[in-house]
Formats: sequence, structure tokens, C-alpha cells
Amino acid sequence: MKHVTTHITILCGIAKVSTSGYYKWLKTVDEPNTDHDDYLLVKEQYEKGKQKWGWRTIQMKLHTQGVCMNHKKIIRIMRKYGLTAKIRKQNPYKAIMKKTQEHRVHDNLLDRQFGQETPDTVYSTDITYLPFRGKFAYLSPVKDLATREIISWQVSLHIDMTLVLNTMQQLKQRRRNSATVIHTMIHSDQGAHYTSPQYAHMIKHMGMVQSMSRKGNCIDNAPIESFFGHFKDEIDYTDCKTFEALKQRIDEYMDYYNNHRPQWSLNKMTPAQYRSHLLIT
Repeated sequence: MKHVTTHITILCGIAKVSTSGYYKWLKTVDEPNTDHDDYLLVKEQYEKGKQKWGWRTIQMKLHTQGVCMNHKKIIRIMRKYGLTAKIRKQNPYKAIMKKTQEHRVHDNLLDRQFGQETPDTVYSTDITYLPFRGKFAYLSPVKDLATREIISWQVSLHIDMTLVLNTMQQLKQRRRNSATVIHTMIHSDQGAHYTSPQYAHMIKHMGMVQSMSRKGNCIDNAPIESFFGHFKDEIDYTDCKTFEALKQRIDEYMDYYNNHRPQWSLNKMTPAQYRSHLLIT
């Protein structure tokens, strides 16, 4: 027995593990892996996010699929299986702009009250990137939380203030053409575009108030994040050879999403049909 123990000690030294750790592993090696099914769910979302999603986004994505998983379990599984999120380098433009006193962060007035019932009372907006043909384009949409419609969107090869301001200009024209324009809240994250004085000035003159997610909490803006998930799952844009072709494909998808894609949670209506339903009830 002493001879066997000596061999185990030598082998543990070669493997650079402690003998106590080896014996602890030996006691549990034949036990069933209770994390396996949950690991597969987490790994599926991790791969969908191209290894860039952290536990918050993965938890949100699982929730949209009807899977309720505690964040502590997700963190433990990710650590156990080495599912480390790739952290993006800080955007120098964003870092510089957020340090200026002109940029202002607003309170989270929405406070996750996503179940709106009146059109044009609460909007949600954000920016997502679209890789195609070795380049990146950027999509800036605005979503009506009551109807789930994408009521304004712009696509650009540049993630600058023009992208967001053009999105708001398109929204302004839509509101101008609307029969009734009411007091509206527009919710975003704390990105430099949305804290900028240009954006704040435009929002104020459109008669809207700003609301912002808490820092580092994407679930506070879950409706637009959910749309981005559906968008990237349902549209194949990576083969577009030109930026113009990409824009056309996105426009076609927006028409499909708003007018031809029924949603179970909207009484099996499309967003456009549900808007009409809300306005006459």
C-alpha cells in the first residue's frame, strides 16, 4: 500500500496536482454530472453570442426561451467549463466623451415596466453591429414597447452621432405624420450617443423624456435586445456584397417583422395589426 501511495505522489507531482485534490476527485468521479443539461443550454447561448456574451445576456436569452436559470448557476457553469466571455476593448471615443461634463446620464424611469398598452408612450433604442464581407455596419432601431413595432431605423458604416440623429429625425417625421402625438419616454443605455447634448437637445424638442438603463445592466433594455436576437437569428446578411444590398435586406426584414410576422404574445397578430387593435379598443 505504501508502494502504491508513493507512485500516486510521484504521478501527482508530474501532473502538478495535489494528492488531496486527486483523492477528492476520485471520490466524485463516478457521480452523475448534474450540470450536463444546464451546461448544454448555457453553451448554446454562449456560442450564439460568438463567445462574447456574459452571464447577464445568457440569462436574458434563456429567459426569452422560457428557461429560468439562477445567475449563480450560470456563473458557476461558465467557470467550471471555461466559458469565458471575450471582453471588448474600451471604445476610446466613448471613454473620452463620457468624461466630459456636457454628457449627462438620466435616471432609469422605465424601471423594466415593459408591459405597455398604449402605442407611442414608451420607445426603446440601441445600436448593434452587423459584420459582413470583412466589414462592419451598424443598425440603430427604435421599438415601440406597446406594439413591438420597429418604428424607425437607420443603417450606417460609421458608428457616429449622425447614425443616431438620423434615426431620431426619421422618428420625428413619423410622429409628425401621426394623427395623435402624445408625451413619450425613450429608453436607452448609457452609451455616449445617448448621453450627448446633441441627442438630449433633439429628444427635448421632440417632446420626449429620456430614460436610461443602469450601468452594465442590459436587462434594463431587454425589449430591444430581444429584437436584436430575433433579427440576427432570422435574417442572413453576411453574404451581402455591398452596403446598399445590406440596407435593402434590412428594409425587407423590417417590413416582414412589422407587417407579416405574427407574435404569440400579441394575440397572434403582427405588430402593425396589434397597433390597430390597441387604437380601437
